[in-house]
Amino acid sequence: MPTRREPTARQLRLAVELRRLREAADLTARQAAGMLGVSNVQISQIESGLSGVSEQRLRRLASHYACEDEEFVSALVEMATDRTRGWWEEYRGLLPTSFLDLSELNHHAAFRRDVAILYVPGLLQTERYARAVFSGRVPELTHEELELRVRHRMRSQEIAVPYELVIHEAALRIRVGDRVASEAQLLRLLEFSEADNVTVRVIPFDLDGFARAASTMTYVGGPVPKLDTVVRDVPHGSAFIDSEAQLGAFRTRFRKVEAVSLNPEHSRDFIKRLAKEL
Repeated sequence: MPTRREPTARQLRLAVELRRLREAADLTARQAAGMLGVSNVQISQIESGLSGVSEQRLRRLASHYACEDEEFVSALVEMATDRTRGWWEEYRGLLPTSFLDLSELNHHAAFRRDVAILYVPGLLQTERYARAVFSGRVPELTHEELELRVRHRMRSQEIAVPYELVIHEAALRIRVGDRVASEAQLLRLLEFSEADNVTVRVIPFDLDGFARAASTMTYVGGPVPKLDTVVRDVPHGSAFIDSEAQLGAFRTRFRKVEAVSLNPEHSRDFIKRLAKEL
């Protein structure tokens, strides 16, 4: 297979999982190469995402690594053999890679859960809200860069899987744009909350003992729990978190935040009241 210059986050995740399987089997890359009858360089390229791997070779590796989780192996095979070129590829070379990686992650998601403290998640933003968010970037974006980001965000908003949002009152009240934009954004949230696959819960300001203000996250479900991913904002893009220990911790954090939020019905009433106040 040809060598890649810039693997996507999905390709890198496959590479990481194959390396983890080898290390769990206490085998060296040289030993793995010998089992396949290939060079050390080929194993290194596969485990760094620079080269793909066929279904046959992947299953042979999983067998050598004594991995008996057939559902997990089949999910890895799907990742290895998937040739999807989604709409986000139109933006390659035009937007930061993290934008494309998140779009690809969402495309393959089994479910998604968000915790939002200061901003409405991009998945639910109106065009005016998104433009205001991107306009606040430092250093400022050019007009072309700004419009590219807004167009990409609007195209990425199809929600076809179960989606749960826990959002703090702060994110509902902060006006990233003007009053009209804020009201439109609240009404958009209400519209989304009526969908059968969408659940919106609000954390009000007057909640006692809310010590999880740093819990902002996007949790994306994979085909099996081992392939879930957490996405968190960092100064220069997005960080993708995928270790089993951290995934378990973030699952717990989401449920703890969810437990102190208003139920969906009371949350809709809360958002309606805020919209009327504007």
